[in-house]
Amino acid sequence: MKVVNAIKDDLIVWLELASEVEYLFGPMVSDPKFIQAIEKNINQCSAFCVREKDGLPGSRLLGGVLFSSAGAPSYKIGWLAVSSRARNKGIATELLRHILKLVDVPAEISVTTFGDEIPDGRPARKLYQKFGFVPQEESIPNGPEGGSRQKFKLIIK
Repeated sequence: MKVVNAIKDDLIVWLELASEVEYLFGPMVSDPKFIQAIEKNINQCSAFCVREKDGLPGSRLLGGVLFSSAGAPSYKIGWLAVSSRARNKGIATELLRHILKLVDVPAEISVTTFGDEIPDGRPARKLYQKFGFVPQEESIPNGPEGGSRQKFKLIIK
């Protein structure tokens, strides 16, 4: 499996992936701000994806991540999702490995993920902790679907 830069031809399949995880993240496909965020990240070469069978642009996505280095040395994972048919196959691990290679050290990488009481969000929490991210105590507003959120941070020296 290859992690590649998403391009404009991937926008529709990116939205298909988003529709699959809206029950966790809240409405995205009909949200112009989410679509603009994907387009912006694609244009800035900060949207990465794994395509089914390492296919051509526009092939179904197994996973995707939006990553911001605009505040470097403070970086941010804006969104990471894996298709239900591709879970537990190392897709999220490869996406995370890929973006961590892009970081200039020293660095601080933050991500807001699901609260512990959200069962379908526990794999994301486990993934971030496997990479050394530490849960933070600061208060984060609930997600649009009503579930709690928690910020995680990784400091690389």
